[in-house]
Amino acid sequence: MRTINFSTIVNTVKQMCVDAAYVLPDDVLARIRQARDDEPFPRARDIIGQIIENANIAATEKIPICQDTGFAVFFVKMGCDVRIDGGNLIDAVNEGTRQGYAEGYLRGSIVDDPVFDRKNTSDNTPALVHMDLVDGDRLEITILPKGGGCENMSGLAMLKPADGLAGIIKFVRDTAVNAGGNPCPPTVIGVGIGGTADAASVLAKKALLRPVGINHVDDRYAKLESNLLDEINASGVGPQGLGGKHTALWVSVEYMPCHIASMPVAVSINCHAARRVTAAL
Repeated sequence: MRTINFSTIVNTVKQMCVDAAYVLPDDVLARIRQARDDEPFPRARDIIGQIIENANIAATEKIPICQDTGFAVFFVKMGCDVRIDGGNLIDAVNEGTRQGYAEGYLRGSIVDDPVFDRKNTSDNTPALVHMDLVDGDRLEITILPKGGGCENMSGLAMLKPADGLAGIIKFVRDTAVNAGGNPCPPTVIGVGIGGTADAASVLAKKALLRPVGINHVDDRYAKLESNLLDEINASGVGPQGLGGKHTALWVSVEYMPCHIASMPVAVSINCHAARRVTAAL
């Protein structure tokens, strides 16, 4: 059994919140640069150039890439041989989020009641924590800040098994294309297939954790990812919805078993500022 102190988790999460807001992952930035070099439309190429310049300024001057620093969504892999000393994991993540958003001068975007009393909690808590119990004595934490503009373009369809591959491609394409410029394209798109309605939605977000440029290990799903990317980019929506070759930077698909009568498909869209940070304790 390995013991990890509550304060260690708080400090780790605090730094993760700041790092995610200031610095794009290397794989995302590399893909954006590739899109700029491969973009034949001058206006679209100029927009992608501005995106790169913005990312460079944010990293150099240590300021947020975007004013919407997102809902703090966490994915945690907790080893069965890990024990938290001094408190519980959820409280530690929330405290780290609270401190990180305050000390990093990051915008608080969470309201405590979605309908009747939309009062801002002021510190971007509570965070949303998805946790998996795994073997071992390690604690791995990943933050995936989700801005409102891209999150609002998410989609879920409870397709029939008879809809097949064509139905999946049509739904994902239509969701991404109909979003237009709202999610600040070029986007990174996660797709979850299978499970139940709620499980597919979480799976779509998990798909966003895979590095941009890395296809699914199953060749069939890798081909589906490539087909979806081609279909979406053929729409011509382009950077910021103003036309161009690159509406999406990447599409990642994850799947899980489902009921014989069901075929849930969820789409989670990230803007070009596809922020994520992972820490292992």
